[in-house]
Amino acid sequence: MDPVWLRTFLEVADSGGFSRAARALGLGQPAVSQHVRKLEAAVGRSLLVRDSHTVELTGDGEAMVGFARGILGRQQQALDYFAGPEPSGRVRLGVSEDLVSDWFSQIAQRFQRMHPRVDLDLTAGLSTPLHDRLERGELDMALIKQPGSEPSGRLLWRDELVWVGTPDTRIVPGDPVPLVVYPEPSITRARALSALERAQRSWRVSCTADRLNGLSMAVRAGLGVAVFARSVVPDGLVPVRGGLPALDQIEFVLSGRIPVRGTPMSALVDMIAAAGRPEVADAHPEIADARPEVADAH
Repeated sequence: MDPVWLRTFLEVADSGGFSRAARALGLGQPAVSQHVRKLEAAVGRSLLVRDSHTVELTGDGEAMVGFARGILGRQQQALDYFAGPEPSGRVRLGVSEDLVSDWFSQIAQRFQRMHPRVDLDLTAGLSTPLHDRLERGELDMALIKQPGSEPSGRLLWRDELVWVGTPDTRIVPGDPVPLVVYPEPSITRARALSALERAQRSWRVSCTADRLNGLSMAVRAGLGVAVFARSVVPDGLVPVRGGLPALDQIEFVLSGRIPVRGTPMSALVDMIAAAGRPEVADAHPEIADARPEVADAH
C-alpha cells in the first residue's frame, strides 16, 4: 500500500469529494481517482461509494481510514526519529585505576565512533572512593572492584588476586615483606595486609603510589611486591607465589543507575559487558619460589 495512495484516500474521505481532495493535494482529479483505484485493487475491496454528487465510505473504507492513519503515523514517527539530531550530552564514568589500559581504551574508542557528540567524562581512581562518588551522584556509572561483601552492581567477572614482582624479585625469609601499595582506602591493600596478618607474616610499606604507573614503576625498581588482579598485571611484572600467603578472589562490577535502552549510556554499558575481562598475557609466568634470598655465610 503506497503511502501516496493512503494520503490521497484519507484526503478524499476527510473532504468528502475527489475535486476537493485534488485541490487540497495539488493534484489533478484523474490522479486522485487513480490513487484510490490502485489502493482498492491492492486490498481487493471497494472503499468508496461514488455518485454524481457524493462520496461515502463503505464499511471496508471506514476500516481503511483507521489503518491508513496508523500506517502514515508510524511512518512519520520513523522519519522524525532518524531526522532528529544526533545524541549529545555527557556520560560520567569512573574506572578503577587498574583497568585504565589498552583494554578500556578500545572500549572508549568504539563508544566515541558510535556517539561522536557524547562526551565521556572519565575519572580514574581507587574503587572505594569512586563508589562513594557514585553514591553522592557525582558519577553516572563506575567500573570498579567490588567495594564490600554486599553486591553493589552488575558482576562483570571474578579474578584471582596475585602477588606481583619482577623476574628478579627476592623475598628474604623472616624479613618483613616489602609492600608497594595504593594509599588507603584501597581494596587490594586491605586484602594484602589481611592475608599477611592471617599468615602471621610481618610486613612494611616500602612505597605508596596513588596511580597505576607509579605503583608499577616502584615494583620494577625492586622496591617491593604489589597485589593485582591476575588479568591486569602490568607488562614487565610477573606473579609471585612462593613464600607469600594466598589471596582472596576479587570481583569487578559495573555500578550505577540502570540506563534507558537506546541511549548512549546504555550502549556504553553493553560495550563494557561484551568486552569481558582483560586477557591474561602469556608473558606472566609464575615464579614458584620467589627466589628466596639466603644470607651469605661469610
